Amino acid sequence: ELCDNLRMTTIPQNAFQGMNNESLTLKLYKNGFEDIHSHAFNGTKLNQLILKDNKNLRWIHNNALRGATGPDVLDISSTALESLPSYGLEAIQVLNATSSYSLKRLPPLDKFSSLLEAVLTYPSHCCAFRNLRTEKQNSLLAIFDSFSKECESTMRKTANDIFYRDDAYNTSLWSAEKNTYPFAMDQETSPYSYSAIFDDSEMAGFDFEYDFCQPKILKCTPEPDAFNPCEDILGYSFLRVLIWFINILAITGNFIVLLVLITSHYKLTVPRFLMCNLSFADFCMGIYLLLIASVDAQTSGQYYNYAIDWQTGSGCSTAGFFTMFASELSVYTLTVITIERWHTITYAMQLDRKLRLRHAVPIMLGGWIFSILIAVLPLLGVSSYMKVSICLPMDIETGLSQAYILLILVLNVVAFIVICACYIKIYIAVQNPELVAANKDTKVAKRMAILIFTDFTCMAPISFFAISAAFKVPLITVTNSKILLVLFYPVNSCANPFLYAIFTKAFRRDFFLLISKLGCCKSRAELYRMNYFSAYTSNCKNGSSAGVPSKASQALLLLSA
Repeated sequence: ELCDNLRMTTIPQNAFQGMNNESLTLKLYKNGFEDIHSHAFNGTKLNQLILKDNKNLRWIHNNALRGATGPDVLDISSTALESLPSYGLEAIQVLNATSSYSLKRLPPLDKFSSLLEAVLTYPSHCCAFRNLRTEKQNSLLAIFDSFSKECESTMRKTANDIFYRDDAYNTSLWSAEKNTYPFAMDQETSPYSYSAIFDDSEMAGFDFEYDFCQPKILKCTPEPDAFNPCEDILGYSFLRVLIWFINILAITGNFIVLLVLITSHYKLTVPRFLMCNLSFADFCMGIYLLLIASVDAQTSGQYYNYAIDWQTGSGCSTAGFFTMFASELSVYTLTVITIERWHTITYAMQLDRKLRLRHAVPIMLGGWIFSILIAVLPLLGVSSYMKVSICLPMDIETGLSQAYILLILVLNVVAFIVICACYIKIYIAVQNPELVAANKDTKVAKRMAILIFTDFTCMAPISFFAISAAFKVPLITVTNSKILLVLFYPVNSCANPFLYAIFTKAFRRDFFLLISKLGCCKSRAELYRMNYFSAYTSNCKNGSSAGVPSKASQALLLLSA
């Protein structure tokens, strides 16, 4: 035993050589060890190696256990170790690594061939051991296969010939003829003799009832919870393919919209300004999906070894910031766009109440500040992006974090209600023949239905996530929520550039004018330019008396185009 010696900073080679040949329990805790050299335990027969509470111990040489027998028990709890040695782990049956927060990756699993119990720091590491069998279990399975094949070829018993002993006798399978043929290795005449099946080397130290009927099962704690199941980031294989299609569509579509709107030489109107904000928000959502898809592709099949670095590192924090900023700014901008449309139609005859760019800028500035604040709070300790692999703020350990999640839920529900109410009012308004032709009613109604549906499919997953986290009773599992994340959560990011921009005549005009500068589609661009000039000249000739209904019709054109 060697403890509480802070002056000892290293364990050199052959440090314990010359000690007796009996099994040793080395208790080397609460010292100042910083590293352990190669062959440090050479010549020893270790039963237990206790290195706990060496808080400065960061490095063990890969060959530190070379030349030693054992250990059966290794305790590295409360150390700063970042990795385990690659040699000497085969004999370990019990591994204690609690509060070892720097140990984020494990050696290859085949090194732990005898491991029976592991007490670790991170639940994700237990996923690595879930399907791991010890060396003895594998040998027992090989014996079982041989035994089964031999039984099938030598004798077949009916169900009536078999009976089970109760729990008091370790529940084993026996034959009714055991009294006639005693179950013994040295009785070659017994139909239950192992000698015809197994070699003597296979049967050495083998206890049938304990080793065969009650095989040892590896026990690992802490077990993964509902928020971090044993699976890759995306879980399902089809989601890995789908998420690439969706994020490329979101990034490409919104980038094109931003490029066309920013480079357009036409006057920056309120709808154009709002559309730029919406496209940027949806572009950020595409970036989030790209980050998730990239990390999933890199860690597929071995996420347990990358989970801690990903969820506690800057990558997950960045992805979480992008998704919260994007989702809140998108919802906020969609609400403002809807209110602006309703306001334009409702007050079409009152030009002094028209929404100007000088009004829209401070409104959207407030939306940016609000969205950034919502996205930053989890980085400051209000909830956390580390809770789940998809980097959403689902940590509600404190009352403040719970209030944060509920605030997001309430705001998104209110936004959806406002959007629905405004579109209902717009639909009622378009029934007025003075504002829009009657034959456009159906087209406008369909467009509004699509807009409301896409808003709902985007906000519904947010509500599910928020309720799940806020009340600590998941409405859906994290595995199933990933389907919502990929299929529904980014719906707006993919649909908005088409519904609000690409499908409109104004955008198509700006697009062809832009690419005409590159020498493409010049005739099409000239046609759009002439049509715009003709429409502008016609409005000027009609005078102010025709101006009012024209403005209302233009507002509704976004819905019917």
